[in-house]
Amino acid sequence: MRHANLLILTDDAEFARLLSACWQTERQSPRITVLSSDLWEAKGHNVCDLVVIGPLENGKLPSILRSIEPACAVILCVPTESGELTQLRARYPRLVHVPFREDWPRTLVLVAGESLRRAEATKLARQAELRAARSEQYAVLGRYMLEMKHSMNNALTSILGNAELLLLEPGQLSAQSLQQIKTMHSMTLRINEVMQRFSSLASEMREAENASQAETEETPTPVSRRS
Repeated sequence: MRHANLLILTDDAEFARLLSACWQTERQSPRITVLSSDLWEAKGHNVCDLVVIGPLENGKLPSILRSIEPACAVILCVPTESGELTQLRARYPRLVHVPFREDWPRTLVLVAGESLRRAEATKLARQAELRAARSEQYAVLGRYMLEMKHSMNNALTSILGNAELLLLEPGQLSAQSLQQIKTMHSMTLRINEVMQRFSSLASEMREAENASQAETEETPTPVSRRS
């Protein structure tokens, strides 16, 4: 939580002071930024993991909520009637309300900690999904290359064979043509080496996978001893 970014958005200086002081007593605290509604509107949207909205000037709450990114967690700590709160929750599902009661700063800090942990878990899950999608793309590319390996080798063999036939009779070619054919022959050999290395890597990966699977299957199941 110490690396999380928390924004206290309020026009009540005492609200921000009490909440910041309460957080300073914690072993771990997020990076805290305090903004008034005027500064928020002037600076634009800050990148943060959690927004705590305290008392604001009259009429500013709806526009403030609309300007906050949907993925950002929001804790609302303002005097709110039950009907208005129900409408806000229906419009903003990630909104949590902490009422002004005795020891509200401590309650808010506890709720905020849980919200930040949930936000962090969501962020990690999203990153894992992106890595999995990227790995799947690489896997599709790898499977395609394996499927096309035979066709690629046939094409390379044909190019190499024709280039070598032409190089057997260099007198029939101009100096420029001869140099171009030599370049084609050299580059084709290099591509062939890359394809051979790719095939070798694929074989090594299959062998490692088979060995790992065999070790898993051969691992004996522990037998519980009866006393």
